[in-house]
Amino acid sequence: MSTATPQKFEFQAEIKQLLDIVIHSLYTEKEIFVRELVSNASDALEKLRHTQITEKDIFDDKLELEINVTTDDKAKTITLQDTGIGMTRAELVENLGTIAHSGSKQFLKAMGEGGAKNSNLIGQFGVGFYSAFMVAKSVKVYSHSWRGAEPGHVWSSDGSGSYEIEEADGQHRGSKIVIELKDDCADYASDWKIKEIVERYSAFVSFPINLNGKRVNTVQALWLRSKNEIKDEDYTEFYKFQSHAHDDPRLRLHFSADAPLSINALLFVPKDNTEKLGFSRLEASVALYCRKVLIDSKPKDLLPEWLRFLKGVVDSEDLPLNISRETMQDKALIAKLNTVITKRFLKFLEEEAKNRVDAYNEFYAEFGIFLKEGAAMDYTHKDSLVKLLRFESSLTEKGKTTSLADYVTRMGADQKEIYYLVGPNRAALESGPYLEGFKARNLEVIFCYEPVDEYVMGNVREFDSKKLTAADHADVKLSDLPKPEGALSEDDTKKLTAFIKESLGARVEEVKASDRLVDSPALAVNADKFMSPQMRRMMKAMKKDGADEPVKVNLEINPRSAVMKRLFETHATAPDRAKLVAEQILDNALISAGLLDDATPMVARLYKLLESV
Repeated sequence: MSTATPQKFEFQAEIKQLLDIVIHSLYTEKEIFVRELVSNASDALEKLRHTQITEKDIFDDKLELEINVTTDDKAKTITLQDTGIGMTRAELVENLGTIAHSGSKQFLKAMGEGGAKNSNLIGQFGVGFYSAFMVAKSVKVYSHSWRGAEPGHVWSSDGSGSYEIEEADGQHRGSKIVIELKDDCADYASDWKIKEIVERYSAFVSFPINLNGKRVNTVQALWLRSKNEIKDEDYTEFYKFQSHAHDDPRLRLHFSADAPLSINALLFVPKDNTEKLGFSRLEASVALYCRKVLIDSKPKDLLPEWLRFLKGVVDSEDLPLNISRETMQDKALIAKLNTVITKRFLKFLEEEAKNRVDAYNEFYAEFGIFLKEGAAMDYTHKDSLVKLLRFESSLTEKGKTTSLADYVTRMGADQKEIYYLVGPNRAALESGPYLEGFKARNLEVIFCYEPVDEYVMGNVREFDSKKLTAADHADVKLSDLPKPEGALSEDDTKKLTAFIKESLGARVEEVKASDRLVDSPALAVNADKFMSPQMRRMMKAMKKDGADEPVKVNLEINPRSAVMKRLFETHATAPDRAKLVAEQILDNALISAGLLDDATPMVARLYKLLESV
C-alpha cells in the first residue's frame, strides 16, 4: 500500500439520492448485489478479451480470465475479484463517482454497432455496483488497469456521502471488491448462501466463478451453442440442473431466431405431468435470461398459461430492462417473445405428430390436457392447437387415436358436422343408446373421456368449416333409414308418444319417435341449448347457481322396440300400470345419460311394478 495521503471526494448530489434509491427501493431482494457484481466482473473480463485482440502489451498477461469469490464469516466480509480490464484512477472516479455512468456503454460505443452483438456485456456498471451498499458497512475497490504503466489504486466508501482514492501497490490486473457486511447482513459471508445465489443467477456466466477456491458454474449455457456440438447426455445434464429434476426429458426444442427478435431458447417437456398425478398446479418454469444472466426464473407472461408444463431457458439480448434488471419495461416486447416462442413450439409439436407418431401420442397422453386448455382459451393459437388434439373414435381401435383432420378425410360428401360424445370411457359410450343411429349410418363419432372435453368442444365450435356437434343433443338430425318391418304404425306411434308425454308431464320437453335408435327402447337427449348434462354436473360439483334447475330433456322412443310395442298395448288396457312403465323408461334413459339425480322414487316405482308381475 502506498504511503501517499488518500484523496477525498464528495459524491455528486445525485449520487446520494441514487444510493438512497438503490438501498431502499430499487431492488426487492438484497441478494441481487451478488448477481450485479458478478455481472460487472464478467463485463470486465469480456472487455479484456476483446482488448487482447487489438493490444499487445497487456499487464499481467499470464493471468487466467476468471472470477474469484471469497467469504469470511468471522470477519463478516465477502470479496469478489476478477482478472479483467481493471480501472485507472481516473476511471475509478468516472465509473464510481458519476451517476449511472456506464463503462459498458462507452465501451460498446467505441466498438461500434457491430461489436454490440458480440460483446456479451451486461448492465450498467455504476448502478449495479451501488447495490453493494444494501448490505455493506463499507466497500473497498482495489483495481489495476490492463495498462502496465498505470499504478494500482483503492477506492473506498461507507456510502454516506464521500469516497477516498489512494494508490495501492502490489495489485494484480482487474478489480477486487471487498465488502464489510452490516450486522444484519452477516449471513452473506456464508459459503452456502453465496453458492446458492451464484448458482441461481450466474450459473451460466462465460468465465469460471470460483467460490473459496472451488468452481461453482460447471454447467455450460447450452442454448447459445450449436446443436451439432451438443450430445444427448449434455442436454439431459442441463435439464436436470436447470429444472432441479431427476427424470430425463421427454422432448426438447433448441432453436434460435434473429427476427423479429434475437432469441436463443432451449425448452424441455418433462417425462411426467405432475398435475395429472395430483400435485399442485404447475408454475411457469421457463427462465428468462439476458446474455446468460438470469432476469426472472419464473416469468408469468413469457409463455401462455397452458404452456406452464415447459421447462428451460429463453435468452434475448433485445430485452430493455429497468435499471435493476428485475422487471421488464416493455410489455409489448415480452408479448412478442411470447408469440414467437409459442408459435415455434407449436410448429415443433406439429412436426413431432407427423414424423414421430408414437412419441407424440405418448406425449399427448401425459400433456394433452394442456393443449385442450389452450384450444379452449387461447384464441390466438386455437387453430394450431386444435390440429394437435387427439381422440379415440367409433372407428378407431381401443387405445388408438385420431386427429380431427383425419376424421374430416373420412367424412362422407353429405356430412356437414363432426360428431362427438362425452362419457366416462369407451365401454360406456359404445353400450349406450346414443351411438346406435350413427353406427347404422356409418357416421364416425369422436369419443371424449375427460370432463374438460365438452368445454373444449363448446369453445372450439368448428374445425375445417365443420361444426362440432354433440351426438346426444336434441338438435341432431340424421338421414332417414329404410324402415324395417314390425314397427308401430305412424298413427299408433303418435298415440303412444302423446300418452307418454301426458304421463310424464313437465319432466320432459317433448316425446317423439327417434331416427337414431336401432335396438334400445328409448333415450333422453339434452334439450337445453345453454347447458349440457356434463356442464350441469360440473356446475353441481362446484355448487354454482342454476345447477339444481330441473333437467330439460326430450325423450325419443323406438317404435320397433318390443318394449314400446308392449307399452302401446298396455296403455289402452291398464293405463295406470302403463304410466308407471313410461316413468321407468324415462328414468332408465336418464341413467344412461347420467342425469338421474335421485333414484329414490324410481326404486319405489320398481317395487310397485314388481307387485303386478
